Amino acid sequence: MKLWSRWVGLLGEREPALGLALFRIALGLCALYTIGIVVHDGIVELIWMDAEYGGYRKLSKGPWLVELLGGMSPEMTWAMVIGSLVTAALFTIGLGGRFSALAALWLFMGASDLNGQSGGSYDELLTCGIFLCVLGPSTATLSVDCRIRSGLWHDPTATVPAWVRWLGIFQVILAYWSTGMQKLSAYWTPVGGYSALFYILQQPSWHRFEMTWVAPWYPLTQVVTALVWVWEAFAPIVWLSYWFKRHPQPGWRTWVANYRWVFFGFGVMTHLGVFALMEVGSFTWVTLTFYLCFVHPDEWKRAWAWCRARVG
Repeated sequence: MKLWSRWVGLLGEREPALGLALFRIALGLCALYTIGIVVHDGIVELIWMDAEYGGYRKLSKGPWLVELLGGMSPEMTWAMVIGSLVTAALFTIGLGGRFSALAALWLFMGASDLNGQSGGSYDELLTCGIFLCVLGPSTATLSVDCRIRSGLWHDPTATVPAWVRWLGIFQVILAYWSTGMQKLSAYWTPVGGYSALFYILQQPSWHRFEMTWVAPWYPLTQVVTALVWVWEAFAPIVWLSYWFKRHPQPGWRTWVANYRWVFFGFGVMTHLGVFALMEVGSFTWVTLTFYLCFVHPDEWKRAWAWCRARVG
C-alpha cells in the first residue's frame, strides 16, 4: 500500500502549464512544416497519389481514414492534406483543446501514411508527441482557449499533470536508445574504423551539397561517429539523472543528476549539425521539440527572467 500511495502521489503531481504549452506549439509548427513543405514543393500528386493519378508508384488502399473517406482518389488526398493543415493550425494556436489535438493526430497520420516510402521515423515521433497533447490539457495557457476562458493569452496560475512531460522525456530517450541498439553495422564500431558518418556524408541521397571536402577531416568524423553511438546507447542515464535529482545525495550522484544538461547540449549541437549538412526532412525540428520536455516550467520562467534582466 505504501508503494501504491507513492505511485498515486507521483502521478498526481502537477506543474505550471507553460512547458506543455510550448511543447504543443512546437509540435504544431512541425506538423505544419512537414505537410506544408510537400505542398510548397508541388509534390503532393507525386508522392501521395496513386500512379493512376500521377503518382510515382502504385499505392496500397491506405490507412483506415482513407477508406472511410471513400478510398484513394485525388479529392481524398487533397482533403487529407488540407484537413491536416487546418487542424495542425488549430492545434498550434490552441483552439479546441483535446479535440483539435486528436483531429490533428488523425489527419496527420492519414496524410503521412498515404505512401509509406515518402516519410521517415520522425513522422511517428511527431504523432507520439501530438498524442501526449491529447492526453494532457495542452491548451491551458498560451492558447486561444486560454484567451477565451480567462481573457489572458498566458495564465500563470494554470497547471497540468506533470506525467505528460515525463512521458515526452521517456519517449525521446527510448527513441535514442533503440536507435543506438540498432546500429549493428560494423562501421559504427572499431571493426569498421568508426567510418559510418563519413560514408553517410558521401551519399547524395543524404547530403545537402557535395561533401568530398570532408576527406581531410576523416579522423574528426571517426570521433563524432563514436561519440554519437555512445550518446545514443547510454541515453537511459538521463532517466537516472532525473531520479537522482528528485533524491539528491552527495558524491558522484550529484554529477549524474546534472547529466541531462550534458545530454541536452550534445544533442542540440548534433541535430543542428545534421540539419546543416544533411537533407533529413523535419527530423531535426521534431526531435528538438521533445527537448522542451527536459526543461521544467519553472526553469523556463527563470531563464526568461534572466534574459529580461540582461536585456535591460
